[in-house]
Amino acid sequence: MFMKKLSVFFVMLLLVLTALVGCNKGDSPASSGGGKAGKGKNVVNIGFSGPLSGAAALYGKRTLNGMEMAVNEINDAGGFEVEGEKYTLNLVSLDDKYLPNETGSNAKRLIQEYKTPIIFTPHSGGIQALQVFNEKEKFIIGAYSSEPAITESGNSLTVRIPPNYEGYIEPFSTYAMENFGKKIAALPPSSQYGKDWAENLLPHWEKQGGKVVYNASIDFSKETDFFTTVTNALKEKPDVLFIGGASEPTAKVAKQARELGFKGGFIIMDQAKLDQMKPIAGSYETLEGSIGVLPLIDSNEEAAPAFIDKYKKIYKEDASSEVGLNYIAMYAFVEAMKAAGTVDDVKAIREHMQDGLTNTAPEQKIYNIPSIDENGGFAAKVVVGAVEDGKVVPISVEE
Repeated sequence: MFMKKLSVFFVMLLLVLTALVGCNKGDSPASSGGGKAGKGKNVVNIGFSGPLSGAAALYGKRTLNGMEMAVNEINDAGGFEVEGEKYTLNLVSLDDKYLPNETGSNAKRLIQEYKTPIIFTPHSGGIQALQVFNEKEKFIIGAYSSEPAITESGNSLTVRIPPNYEGYIEPFSTYAMENFGKKIAALPPSSQYGKDWAENLLPHWEKQGGKVVYNASIDFSKETDFFTTVTNALKEKPDVLFIGGASEPTAKVAKQARELGFKGGFIIMDQAKLDQMKPIAGSYETLEGSIGVLPLIDSNEEAAPAFIDKYKKIYKEDASSEVGLNYIAMYAFVEAMKAAGTVDDVKAIREHMQDGLTNTAPEQKIYNIPSIDENGGFAAKVVVGAVEDGKVVPISVEE
């Protein structure tokens, strides 16, 4: 009887120990909180909420890749020092499926479980969802969206990473109108970002003497065949199609338009990237006459070639602008922490973002970002490229 009770005791003890080990493992690569972790090192958790599944999954993954590459470089170099203390970074990523309500839920989890002073998100709907409570909850939004409303909101803890998309409106319109004609059909994505882009582009197009002959959005989360929408647009005989969203589905729209006989030009929203569209479209010939963001692989920035080579070795693909910009942003945030003398006083970190940009090393400056404006936007110049004779060429943009 005694031996039976002893056996039961040991079984129960084993179950308790197993449960405790399981609790320590958690369901994320990050440890809870930003305190000491392993061998006395301090750890700063950095959050990410973006689309890692669905139609925009590759877009979300590429923004995350840029952050991850910077984090790994910083940690491999021994971390960074703030006020005599050594820190390393821990990147905690959660999938929000491109849904703003999921972004909000993810952010609350990141704050509560990981105490993240910074949360990156790569879509305007998610960013605006976070702006409802980030000042109260005291975290900085690393906002990867060119939507101007993000910084115009007056949110004191938002940093907009890419350039304001309004800088693309004039050069895109002028190029397309001069090379193809004045009739445009708009097929933007149904996201808030797509609607805002259209609401800025189309009035400018008309102001320049153009005509909008068709305007209908595409829901990439629900549609995979665009035949009906594209056919209806082409019935109006447009000279130019305005398309955009994540690169892969945007390329499918362009390809289908060509298959249906469209011979005109494309205005490509800045979220989609010409080099990422090429494999889906089949070739640059399919995208002939497109104007969009100049691919990073065609950049003339001094630091770009080495970065592009390193990225390709790690991720087995060409680096895109969202990769490069999120890479720079991570370094700038770390330099801001160092200048502010803190890893968790988010107001002080935000106030030292100019120092962050200034102190970022030349080899990390894949793009020239000299300053951050008073509203929290990185003051990067828009870089524009067009597909001509089957290759991408840079297009000059007046300041």
